[in-house]
Order: sequence, then C-alpha cells, then structure tokens
Amino acid sequence: MTGPRTAQEAETVVLDTNALMMPVEVDVRVFDELERLTGRPPAALNLLVPRAVVAELDRLTDGGDAAARAARVGRDLVNRCRVVETEEPYADDAVLALAVKHDALVVTNDRPLRDRLRDRDVRVVGVRGQNTLAEVS
Repeated sequence: MTGPRTAQEAETVVLDTNALMMPVEVDVRVFDELERLTGRPPAALNLLVPRAVVAELDRLTDGGDAAARAARVGRDLVNRCRVVETEEPYADDAVLALAVKHDALVVTNDRPLRDRLRDRDVRVVGVRGQNTLAEVS
C-alpha cells in the first residue's frame, strides 16, 4: 500500500496523541498547519482520531503539570475530529491501522511511530523548525 504522494493529495488525516498535544508542547497550531500543508480547511479533511488515542489523552489529563495541561487541550481538539473505534487497544497500533486502512496522512512527532509508518509507506507530518509542520522522511 502506498500513501498519498504529497500532503496536498491527502484527504484523510490521522492524528496521534502528541499531535493533539502540540499546541501546548511545541506551540504549533495543528489545524492551521494542516490547512497550509494540504491547501484545504480542516472541515474539508477527514480528520480521524482512534479511540485508543482519546483514552491515552484521558489518562494524561490528571494533574497540574504541563503534560496534563497539554493533554486537556488535546482532548478538547478531539471534538474537531471523528473518533474511530479500532480493534487495536494501543494508540500507536491504532494510528497505524487507520492510516493504512484509509491511505491517510499521519500527524505525529513520535519517532518510533513515524518509523513504523514509513515502513508501511504512510506519509507522515511532524514538527519542522519553529511552530510549523512539514512532511518528514
């Protein structure tokens, strides 16, 4: 299976846990950056979040530290996406399965996940430079 040739060809985008936490953790406006990369407003994209990612965000929201605050913001951002049930209970496995199933672009800054995605020819977007997203290899 081959992913889209460029981010601009993407119609479906899967977001992982750290992608949803990027606004707080690395000051990246994820949806604005997706619009810049794809040339489509977020409402025109099929934005998917696996239920396992939502569960992971829920687990991280307890507490008053920066990670908990980032997870709470990420949990709010999930409302702009479609939550999808998968058979995979682990978030990274669910992201990979959805990406392959939907020939999707994935937003993640998680290097091990990115490597797994690239092994399956899935296009990946991550943080590049300051406050921006770009396709990564």
